Amino acid sequence: MNLTKTPISAPNSGNLVTGLKIRQVTMISIGGVIGAGLFVGSANAIAATGPAVLISFLLAAALVVLVMQMLGEMAVANPDTGSFSTYADRALGRWAGFSIGWLYWWFYVLVIPIEAIAAGNVIGSLIPIPSWIPALAVILLLTGSNLLSVRNYGEFEYWFALLKIIAIVAFLALGAFAVAGVLPGTAGGISNYWDHGGFAPKGGMAVVAGLLTAMFSFQGSEVVTIAAAESDEPRKNIKKAIRAVVWRLGVFYLGSIFIVVSLVPWNAAGLSAGSYQAALDVMNIPGARQIMDVVIIIAVGSCLNSAIYTASRMAFSLAKRQDAPAALGTVSSTGVPRTAVIASTVVGIIAVAANYLLPDVFGYLIASSGAIALMMYMVIAITQYATRRRNDPTSDVRMWLFPYLTLATIAFIAAVLIVMAVLPEHRLELWLSLSLAAILVALGIIRQRRNAIPRPAPSPSLR
Repeated sequence: MNLTKTPISAPNSGNLVTGLKIRQVTMISIGGVIGAGLFVGSANAIAATGPAVLISFLLAAALVVLVMQMLGEMAVANPDTGSFSTYADRALGRWAGFSIGWLYWWFYVLVIPIEAIAAGNVIGSLIPIPSWIPALAVILLLTGSNLLSVRNYGEFEYWFALLKIIAIVAFLALGAFAVAGVLPGTAGGISNYWDHGGFAPKGGMAVVAGLLTAMFSFQGSEVVTIAAAESDEPRKNIKKAIRAVVWRLGVFYLGSIFIVVSLVPWNAAGLSAGSYQAALDVMNIPGARQIMDVVIIIAVGSCLNSAIYTASRMAFSLAKRQDAPAALGTVSSTGVPRTAVIASTVVGIIAVAANYLLPDVFGYLIASSGAIALMMYMVIAITQYATRRRNDPTSDVRMWLFPYLTLATIAFIAAVLIVMAVLPEHRLELWLSLSLAAILVALGIIRQRRNAIPRPAPSPSLR
């Protein structure tokens, strides 16, 4: 049984269609990790860690690159819209694919309200209306786009990502001139790296705490392995995306952090407005706040668009594997899993309502997803190890120095989870996420034992 193109098919076949173009998949891969976390959220990591935050982001980027290389090896050998959940299902058992699939769905369902609320707050500060109105409007607009066709999602994301890239490139160019001292009104230099208490003013543990913030900022790289399955040339697109991960993380994130810390003291009050805005203020760029408002709206719109898409595709994949209600596995005449899109969005809207009506409950909901990114990375690494030990995939993408780097990655992720248990500010996130994971694993094991179904046959490329 050849699963290379599964579940891609023609309209009305009950499966998804190949509606994404190469340029769209490329932009999805580039824009997947560029959200408000870079433009605004990185300021929290800088303030909490100091200049050594550059080390935090470097370590996080290295981890994501390793994980993406492992995921790329499996995805190129067997493209599938369920991505790592499907691979875990085959390599570790139904319980693994079930639990990590639902955890991942839950993570992205909560991204929907987070990004919508951020957009609502920005728009509400520009227009005198309650922030929940634009928050709901943004969700409905992008849900409508996702309901039409996968090409609509791809086109929206293409332009969202392109605008974000233009903004980042412009910032990096202006920042480089400012650091060099050739931008009018700027002194230049990088003395902020050792002034104000030194390179690591808050010690080594703060560097680890900054690592957690940085790691969550990089969440989204894996989306391209889901999206590529709906393109005409999934293997080619996945390989291209994996190669792009290294330079986009290096240039966009590390370059931005380097410039911000060079221009703005880590303990400056201006960082509270966001890292990019603080740096633009130092560079005396007129209308810095208005510029960043527009960029943030674009960034959160992009992340919200991807969240709806990603949650719906994971729900669709789970339904196709009989691990979710069958209705979530149905598609429209245009090959869109509309029921999965609507269901995921409805849960997101309920979470938005909880934010305004029951903020404490919403806080716990968000905390329950705090360690899911790390769990996903762990599952990808363990799955790749198990798959490679069992088979030697004929893939153009290969994990480096297997099994040593794979095992080192697993050990590193385990160490980070232990650190989360030690740090008081991350302890609640860890235990809530672990509790949710334990419930889903238990349900997965029960389903595997009581409702055994034939396992999907491995692709010939994995034999």
